[in-house]
Amino acid sequence: MIAAELKKLYNEIPQGVTLVAVSKFHPAEAIREAYDAGQRCFGESRVQELLSKIPELPSDINWHFIGHLQTNKVKQIIGKVSLIESVDSERLLDLIDKESKSAGVTTRVLMQVHVAKEETKFGFLPEELLDYFNSRKFEKLEATHICGIMGMASNTDDEERVRRDFAEIYSLYKTIGNNESLGLRGFDIVSMGMSGDWKIAVEEGSDMVRIGTRIFGSRNY
Repeated sequence: MIAAELKKLYNEIPQGVTLVAVSKFHPAEAIREAYDAGQRCFGESRVQELLSKIPELPSDINWHFIGHLQTNKVKQIIGKVSLIESVDSERLLDLIDKESKSAGVTTRVLMQVHVAKEETKFGFLPEELLDYFNSRKFEKLEATHICGIMGMASNTDDEERVRRDFAEIYSLYKTIGNNESLGLRGFDIVSMGMSGDWKIAVEEGSDMVRIGTRIFGSRNY
């Protein structure tokens, strides 16, 4: 089933859009099945779960951390993930930079922006993110590369609301990326869209989608 769903997705997802298979709460055997079907990029949201899976699976997997990252867990994943998609505060970003410098690695990250109407979502408000870049705070980073932004739409059946949320995230991404005075390099990822809304996200500019339920089925909590 996993291989069949992946094959369908590969045919549906446009060229140039990266598929992150959200493997959180699913066992290593399921990830192995997806790997054998050609998938190399997987998303995890819990540090301990991620660390337990890494040694069980092939070393050429690109692990993305996509959940809320607690500051006391940062050190444990530095050097073990190819991208942290969920940097939701300056404090977290500064700590990632400090631990990355200490470990002698460069960590790739996305800045998480909050546009959804739920209070429970994490992330920078759009004006906070713009202020971060316009005040050039990123220039103090020594071992962290900001590759773009990540965001989620409101959890609603209102398709127009979802589309507006994605459009706002993409607009923010372009505003920052097109500001030549910032001199950003490699700011080229906008990660948005999940199993239920990824097609709308891609229509609104996403080039990285996070899909779990459709590939792996319901989660085993």
